[in-house]
Amino acid sequence: MPQKKLKNELLSLMNVGPAVLNDLKILGIDRIAQLRDETPDHLYEKLQTITQKKHEPCMWDVFAAIIHEAETGEKRPWWDWSKIRKNKKELPKN
Repeated sequence: MPQKKLKNELLSLMNVGPAVLNDLKILGIDRIAQLRDETPDHLYEKLQTITQKKHEPCMWDVFAAIIHEAETGEKRPWWDWSKIRKNKKELPKN
């Protein structure tokens, strides 16, 4: 049986569902390759600036997880990155 083609390749990433896909669209990201040149700090700050609202800190974790998967192919749940975020002095502010 042929494999079903995804409407958007970003949906193949472990931590990307409809809501995260929408956030990535807001950020102008529509391909996995674009994530390889990003950082979680930059995407988190940029999303807050564009939307003019504060987002949950776990969004940083999601960005870290999808960037890691884009760079390495390793699928890890977003909550694996929470400890890393919590050890950072602070997240970027808008």
